[in-house]
Amino acid sequence: MGVPLRPVAARSVYREVAPPPALTDVLACGWHGNTGWARPLRVLPDGCADLVWDGTALTVVVTVGAPLRLWVPASASRVGVRLRCGAAAAVLGTSIPDLPAVTGLRDLWGADARRAEDVLATTLDPQAQRGILEMLVARRRAAPDQRVLAAVRALRAATRTADVAEAAGISERALRRHFRHAVGAGPKQLHRVRRFQRFLRLLEPLAAGRASLAGVAAGLGYADQSHLGRECRRLSGSSPAELVRVAEKFQTSAPPARHDRPHVPSHDRGAR
Repeated sequence: MGVPLRPVAARSVYREVAPPPALTDVLACGWHGNTGWARPLRVLPDGCADLVWDGTALTVVVTVGAPLRLWVPASASRVGVRLRCGAAAAVLGTSIPDLPAVTGLRDLWGADARRAEDVLATTLDPQAQRGILEMLVARRRAAPDQRVLAAVRALRAATRTADVAEAAGISERALRRHFRHAVGAGPKQLHRVRRFQRFLRLLEPLAAGRASLAGVAAGLGYADQSHLGRECRRLSGSSPAELVRVAEKFQTSAPPARHDRPHVPSHDRGAR
C-alpha cells in the first residue's frame, strides 16, 4: 500500500517507524495516521500490501498498478504495518492477484484475525496497536521466496527482465510467474511503480525550484518529460505539475511539523 497523497491540513498526520529487527525480512515499516477531516483518501501504488486497523476491522490493502481511493471519516485513527514487497503472499497465505484492493483479514486468517480485532478494540495507544499487528505477523512464521526478494532488489539497478532473472538465479518465465504470485504484477510493472515512487521523492525539490521536470525525467530514465507525464497519470491520476502543486501547498504552509506532506514510504529507500 502506498502512502496517501493529500492536501495540507494541520489535523492530518502520517508517521512511519522501522520494523522490529526480527521482522525485517517481511515488514518494511509500521505507521500511524490521523485523518483530520472526512474525505476520499488517494493512495498511490508502491507494490506493497498493508495490514490496517481502522478502529473497527483489520483489512489488507494492496496497491500495485493504480491509485486507490479510500473513504475515511473525520478524525479517524489508522494503524498499520507494511509488508515488504515480495513477502506479502508468504505472510498472507494467498496469491496476491487473487486479492481485491481491500480485503477483510478475517476472510484470510479467520479466528486469528477476529481475536486480534478484539484485542485492538480495547487498546487505545497507537504504538501498542502496532505492536499487536507485529506480533500477529510474527506468529505467521512466514518464509518469503528469497528469489523474489532478490529480484525486487535487482530492479533498483536493472530494467531488463533477463538481467533481473539472472540476478535472482531463475529463468525469465519462472521470474514472471513468481512475481505475479508474490507481488501481483510482473517485473516490468513493478519497475514502473518503483520509478514513480522515486519521482515522488523529488516533489519537494521540484516545488522549491531546485529541480526541473525535464531534468528529473531524464535522471530517472524516462524517455522524455511526456513519458513521465503519461506514467504519472496512469499511476496517480494526476499530471506531474499537479503533484508538484500538492508539494507546494505543504511548503507554503506553517508550521510544517504539524502538517501533512506528500510523503514517500521509507521502505522504498535503499536496499529492500
